[in-house]
Amino acid sequence: MQKHDFMKNYNGINKLKPYLFLLPILVFACGFVYFPFARTFLYSFSRVNFRGDITGFTGTRNFNRLFGDPVFFTALKNTLTLTFFAVTFNLLISYSLALLANRKRKTSFIYETMFIIPMAVSMPAASQIFKMLLEPAMGIFNYRLGLKIGWFTDPSAALAGIVMVCVWIGIPFDFILFLSGLRNIPSNVMEAADLEGTGKLRRLFKLQLPLTAPTIFYVICTNIVLAMMTSTPVMIITAGQPSHSTTTLIFMMYTSGYQSSNYSIAACISLITFILTFGMVFLAFIFDSRKVHYQ
Repeated sequence: MQKHDFMKNYNGINKLKPYLFLLPILVFACGFVYFPFARTFLYSFSRVNFRGDITGFTGTRNFNRLFGDPVFFTALKNTLTLTFFAVTFNLLISYSLALLANRKRKTSFIYETMFIIPMAVSMPAASQIFKMLLEPAMGIFNYRLGLKIGWFTDPSAALAGIVMVCVWIGIPFDFILFLSGLRNIPSNVMEAADLEGTGKLRRLFKLQLPLTAPTIFYVICTNIVLAMMTSTPVMIITAGQPSHSTTTLIFMMYTSGYQSSNYSIAACISLITFILTFGMVFLAFIFDSRKVHYQ
């Protein structure tokens, strides 16, 4: 009887083991993800004082105030524009570099290292570097190309400068993923294509792109999230100027919450950013279920 009880307790503990292993990350997620999200949701429909205490329920008045602010729509336009161009250029450049480095050579490690080096540079450091490189009067970029563009002083060019920073800092990681995906394509498939005399473009669109589609999908989703969260280069280089031409949703949230102590408006911006990001990733998943095939 005692042996039976012991085995019963032992089996019960074994059933609990997976949940015990998950417990630390669940505690972390609840404390640092789910609880802050729930509090942000409450803030967006409440009146909040400068100490962060909820003092009353306001309904949708915070959103009405936000939608009545023209800066919000400027920030929304800037964020969506930055996301589109950053994701597109990042995808095209990193995949092109991976195609160039796909074939293993004796000198492969040299250019592979060169492509990966930006990973060693943090976003704040990269922002400072580009701030100096793109400085209108003294920057080497304008000097070498013979340009007279005020990258971070001209409202029509400032956002392009921010996009350049985001693309440069994002290429290395995506390059590694694409290179790994291309080199993991079965060699017999590529050899068969070579024997049949398949051209490079046909091989790219019929073999390499379809077989690396899961990797492309992952890169697109992660880049959408990162681009929508862009704030560091804006804080360091332009502070949202000139004329709010580089103000993004997250930077507007930062200025509303941390500089103006308007936590209700900041919470509204956070919630809207989350909904937009979730919506774009959700659409990507719908496309993935129809077009992307996993081996």
